[in-house]
Parts: sequence; structure tokens; C-alpha cells
Amino acid sequence: MVLASHAPSASLAADPADVLRLASTTSTRDSGLFEAILPSFREATGIRVEVVAVGTGRALDLGRRGDADAVLVHAPAAELAFIEEGAGIDRRPVMYNRFLLVGPAADPAEVRSTAEPGAALRAIAADEAPFASRGDDSGTHKRERDLWKNAGVEPVGPWYRETGSGMGATLNTAAELPAYTLVDSGTWLAFSNRRELEAVLDGPEALHNPYAVIRVNPARHPHVAAKAALAFSDWLLSENGRAAISAHRVGGEQLFFPLPEEALVP
Repeated sequence: MVLASHAPSASLAADPADVLRLASTTSTRDSGLFEAILPSFREATGIRVEVVAVGTGRALDLGRRGDADAVLVHAPAAELAFIEEGAGIDRRPVMYNRFLLVGPAADPAEVRSTAEPGAALRAIAADEAPFASRGDDSGTHKRERDLWKNAGVEPVGPWYRETGSGMGATLNTAAELPAYTLVDSGTWLAFSNRRELEAVLDGPEALHNPYAVIRVNPARHPHVAAKAALAFSDWLLSENGRAAISAHRVGGEQLFFPLPEEALVP
């Protein structure tokens, strides 16, 4: 599944001394994506990027306050609301990976025997098998809550544990308990402390996970580094940006998949 986007516009000339404040997700940080791609961006533009990695909800709040110049997040409904309220401009889908359910190798809720997320979550709830939720208003948490709602289940009880933490910390909790949890594939591939955790549900289209870059509205926050934000947005969608995203691998596996060039036209 690919989301269409407008073609990137020609960047305004950014001052090479510019610093871009980017609010993004813990999944992009924990997967090692920024370490992999930001040196190429700086080499191309001279712009240094300072990343604040938080949940998507908090990243969008940083943008609303003008405490970031751009956001790179993965919660389409929240992103569109951010645009509609005038906090952001020029939302561009950039790349995608997928969500998957991981859990104890013994799979006490028999999630492997299910074919889609709703059935998997209903099985976990019926068994009251431990489930670790991020509980932090991140894009992953938003998707998890939507999946529970679509499954017709309100997860409550001692078996359902909200960590209030990022993806890496929540995976550590799940590994320690052990428990089921929802994780993006990029972070999962980069995560080394798996212990007995294994992927138990992977692949349904319902677990597609798109990321988009949005520039903070300079009309609302005139102090933002608007030229640097535009340069970064354009670079992510450029041939070089897509190549850098594609090249990031862990154990030979690609973590994120950029939009193909043909998807960048209206």
C-alpha cells in the first residue's frame, strides 16, 4: 500500500549554518534510521538536524508550540488534524513499514492461529495474557487503541499494562514479563533484547504503517527554520533521500520503504 503525495517543490536556499529542530518518533530513533540518513542530508545541505524523539502525539504538540521546525510522524488522522488546525503545512507521505504483534514464544493466547489483528487481540483478552501497551499517545499507541476498538474489546485488568514509555522501553518490558505488544517492524528488526519474544502476527494490510513529514507553519511561528524544514522535506522525497532510506538495513533486512518516485505526483 502506498499513499500518494504532491511532488516536492524546489527548496529555498537554506543557510548552511541552519539547524533544523525535528520532532519525530521513538520508532525512527530506536530503529537507527536517523543515524543512517542524517549524515547524508548534512553533507548535501550543510544543515544540522537536532532530533527530539517522542511519541507522535507529543511530537505534534512540539510543532503546535513552535518548539520544532518539522515533524516526522506516523498517525495519519492526527497529522491531518494538525494541518487542518493550521499548525502545520505541506504534509508529505515519505515512507512506510508495518506493525506486527510480538509475544512469548509459547504463544499462550494462540495468536499464531489467527489471521488478522482483531481475532488476535480478542484471543489475548480472552486468555488475559499479559499485554504491554506504550500508553503514551504515540502513533503506535494510537494504532493499538484503534485495533482494540475494531476488535470490539476494551482492554482493562491487570493483564493490560501501560508503560508510558517509548517503543524500545516497552519492548524491554514485554521481554521481561513476557507479554504481547504491538511494535513497528523497523524497531523490532533493530531490537536485540528479544529473550523469548517472537513475531506471532505479521503481514495483514491492517498493520500498514505510513510515515509523513510536515513543516511547522511559519505564519503561526515566524521564528521556525522554514527554509531548513523545506530543504529536509524535499531531500527526504528526492532520489538521494529515498536511496538513503532504502539503504538502512539491520541484519540484511530493509527497515523502511520509501515511496516510489511515481507516487510523488498528484
